[in-house]
Amino acid sequence: MEQSLHDNTAPVYRRELPGGGYVAIDVKREPEVARTRVSVERRSKDERRDGHRPVVIAEVVGDERSPGFAELYRIAADNAAIARALLQIEGPQRAD
Repeated sequence: MEQSLHDNTAPVYRRELPGGGYVAIDVKREPEVARTRVSVERRSKDERRDGHRPVVIAEVVGDERSPGFAELYRIAADNAAIARALLQIEGPQRAD
């Protein structure tokens, strides 16, 4: 996986989700402190909108060597944990 030169972000984990989309863990390396984020793209490649950024569902201070990384990996590897995190961000969906 390559590091993006313009935003100091390095992808460290990515997997496809059932039904399309993906979950990823990226580390943004800053001179002062690194931040690690789990993001989710729920649309398949054909359905993605231009300029749409994946939803960040979890974030910790530190890189892949930090104590919080294990928790982020656990979330990214568990489809149910991803769904719970998305529900916390978006709230319950109404059935209209």
